[in-house]
Amino acid sequence: MNKKILTLAVAALFSFTACGQSSQEAQNTESQPVETVEEKTNEDIDAPTTEDNAEEEVAEHANLRKVTVVLDYTPNTNHTGLYVAKDMGYYEARGLDIEIVQPPEDGAEALVASGRADFGVSYQDSMANVLSGEAAMPITAIAAILQHNTSGIMARAGEGIDTPKGLEGKRYSTWNSPVELNTIRQVMEEDGGDFEKLSLIPATPLDEVAALREDQTDAIWVFEGWGKVSADIQDYAVDYWNFKDIDDTFDFYTPVLIANNDLVANEKDFIKDFIEATREGYEYAIANPKEAADILLAADNSLDSDLVYASQEFLANEYKADAPVWGVFVGERWAKYFNWLNENELVDEALDINAGFTNEFVE
Repeated sequence: MNKKILTLAVAALFSFTACGQSSQEAQNTESQPVETVEEKTNEDIDAPTTEDNAEEEVAEHANLRKVTVVLDYTPNTNHTGLYVAKDMGYYEARGLDIEIVQPPEDGAEALVASGRADFGVSYQDSMANVLSGEAAMPITAIAAILQHNTSGIMARAGEGIDTPKGLEGKRYSTWNSPVELNTIRQVMEEDGGDFEKLSLIPATPLDEVAALREDQTDAIWVFEGWGKVSADIQDYAVDYWNFKDIDDTFDFYTPVLIANNDLVANEKDFIKDFIEATREGYEYAIANPKEAADILLAADNSLDSDLVYASQEFLANEYKADAPVWGVFVGERWAKYFNWLNENELVDEALDINAGFTNEFVE
């Protein structure tokens, strides 16, 4: 998908009124006082012009607070609520002028931590890498975009990889991340498998379905709402299992919205306005997946429309899922995952398992 920065364009509203009279109306006016030229001229001078209206619109837009939101990747259905809230005017109604941008090489976390972006999209596992050690970044998760981890392993159907143990003797496309590989190891061992019998190969640049179809790999880690849905709409038979269904340690939060700690401490009303508008966007996407998909596709016409529509239908049930409100975190789940990272020494320094997130703006 092509990268591009989406900016909010100013739209001046012009209203033209046409007046007409029927013959009966004309007769009725005969008994009315005749307007003098002087009176008409003064009225015209006082009336707002089209140019005046346009200037008022521009002035009103200029008073909005400019806000930058940096994504974690190219636009996709994880982000739909952001685009809906922008398109439907939910942000503008709260005085916010939102610009949605794609991440730099060093990621959304660095941009938010440095204050060059107000909000960003991240993941609990990615945040763990930057919340510990001497170079810890001052960021906090302020809302859960999806309530549960919807990622897992996808493989060609019928090749025995319908459980973690089935990975024995197979090729797995890896990013070679210690967290990733320890996750695979744990679910394999819990299923009675031997991680040492798994063949690790570099992740392919092809998309997930193409990688399997062209025999570049036997198994690949995907998000169900994108990779698995893509296989389904292409009628490509796959086996799939979700990490959280094997071990609920891995029901961590992915993706999440993050903010700089200074904002969290000092601009609570601003964050509340942003979150409330964003929630409206995701609630709209939950209730209207087709229309929400249309908005995302209008924002990025490089996306595959069939995939977006199917993915949006899937995620409509996942944004909020079983939570009482969109965006809320369950502290025990957050802590359990961070505790696992600590126990397996997968972070530079032990994490405070109850830190890194807040429900202050979503409850």
